[in-house]
Amino acid sequence: MLYVIAYDIPDDARRLKLANVLEGFGQRVQRSVFECDLTEREYRALIKKVERVVNLNEGDSVRIYRLCGACVANVDVRGEGPPVEKSVDIYIV
Repeated sequence: MLYVIAYDIPDDARRLKLANVLEGFGQRVQRSVFECDLTEREYRALIKKVERVVNLNEGDSVRIYRLCGACVANVDVRGEGPPVEKSVDIYIV
């Protein structure tokens, strides 16, 4: 499942820490936007790490959008930036 994660963190140290966490799960497509192709287990692990970094009392904001397969097929990228990353399907017969 593809997730688009956007954040607004006023504190430089927390913002860098969150970016480092997200880089371990996906690719940066804008300064404060990541695309992460994750399994449900990876998503739960990501949420735990995000919750350890963000401070809602300090004005931090994180938005996570789950995109279905049909939505991913309709992503339109204009300008510079990486293409939408997709997991490789593996079939063992």
